[in-house]
Parts: sequence; structure tokens; C-alpha cells
Amino acid sequence: MNAATRPVTALILAGSRPGKPDPVAVASGVAHKALFPVGGVPMIARVIAALRATPAIGRIVVCTNTPDGLAPVLPPDVAMLPSSPEGPSASVLAALGQYGTPLLVTTADNALLQAGWVEEFLARIQPGSDMAAAVATEETVRRDVPNTQRTYIRLADMAFSGCNMFLFKTAISAQVATLWREVEKNRKHPLRIAWTLGPLILLRALTGRLTRKALYARIHTLTGAQAELVPLSDGRAAVDVDKPADMVLAERLAAGLPPVRSGHS
Repeated sequence: MNAATRPVTALILAGSRPGKPDPVAVASGVAHKALFPVGGVPMIARVIAALRATPAIGRIVVCTNTPDGLAPVLPPDVAMLPSSPEGPSASVLAALGQYGTPLLVTTADNALLQAGWVEEFLARIQPGSDMAAAVATEETVRRDVPNTQRTYIRLADMAFSGCNMFLFKTAISAQVATLWREVEKNRKHPLRIAWTLGPLILLRALTGRLTRKALYARIHTLTGAQAELVPLSDGRAAVDVDKPADMVLAERLAAGLPPVRSGHS
């Protein structure tokens, strides 16, 4: 992707589920999960610093339902967008409607994010892709983050963990977010998800016979968009902070990463 020709808007998802205390916030005694300090720096500030150090990134937007709680740690040039009560996919659709594409989406708990990972992701996206998701292969994660439990999605030709980083590159990529919203809305109803995605796709996935090519083809059939998975070279990119055990892991890994700096490099 030649991101330099068009500045990329970065959206940081920092919403919280109403009525359900976040385990990271509770364990760390902070008002919002995004404020948990990793290496002495609030997670969301670390994410913003990485994005600001990425030359391709122009505008940075924080999407949250608690703006007053996060405002004290946000730089003045960071915009705010209300998060949707319907979930992350609806928030992404709202951001696409307001800011258009290209839109890079990440999360406030992506605390180890590095500018180099963002640059690698953008550089590896194929010219014909409309939407891309950053991943780390199981081999890479086990090499760089040994002795930790991560969740892997297993395709016939790749096992991977997500890196909480997506690029909605063209206008038609909004249809992928719409599909995501349908799946998210029916997450407690597997049969409805099967109807949406197609029983054959789910059967192949469950039996380990679903390939990347078949997955991409199905997404294209459902949305008209060309999507791809983009493996990153650093397995630490798959680490986010969702639970107390992740807090310890992130603190340990952060010690081996460059110190957080603000501004473009």
C-alpha cells in the first residue's frame, strides 16, 4: 500500500461494556482499562505514541463511551468519537461514515504497539486488497512469546493469532464491517452465524480444511471486497491486555521494547 499518498486516519477503539466491570480495570484499580499503565505509561498513551510515530498516519481518533475519563491522558490534537452501544463493528462503521478511508483500526489495549509494526502492516498489504487484518502466525508467537497462552485460529494453511490491527482501505471495505456487525450481533446464536457465513465455510473451518483462499473468496462473495490476512514478523504484536495474566506479560515484554516517545519519527 502506498499510504504516503493519502494520510491514514487511525481509530482507537476504547469503549467499555456497560454494566460489566472490566477485569483489567478492577485488578489495576483504574477507572478505565485503557488507563492501566504498562511500563509506567497508560496503555492508550502507548498506542497513540506508536501511531504518532508512524509517518503514514494523519488524524488519530479515540472512540469511547467515557470521554471524560480518558481526556486527561489524550494529546489535544486527538479527536474523539462516541462508541456505539451496538459494539465495535458499529463504531467502525460510524468512523468510516465520518472519516472515510483509508481507516486503520486498533484498540486501546494493544499496549505493545510499535510504529514499525504499523509500517510493516501497511507495506505488506497487496495493492488489490480493500481490507486487511494484521496477524501473527503461531510459529512466530511461540518463538517471540514463549510459555504463554494465546488463542489461535486454525486454517488449513496457517494458524494465527490476531494483532488487533485492521485497515479499511477502500470504500467497499465498509461492507466487511457490515458483515462483522451481523456476526457480532448474532454471536450468541451460532446457527444464525452459520446462515450468514454459509454452512460449508463453517464446516471446513471446524474440520481444519478452510484455506485462506477459500476464506477470502467467501468474504468477497458476501461483501464484494477483497480481504486478506497480513502476517507480521514480530510475535509480540499478538499480545493485548484482556485479563490480569496479560498485565504481567505486557509489563515484562514492554521492558524489551524501545521507550515510548511522542511525535513523528
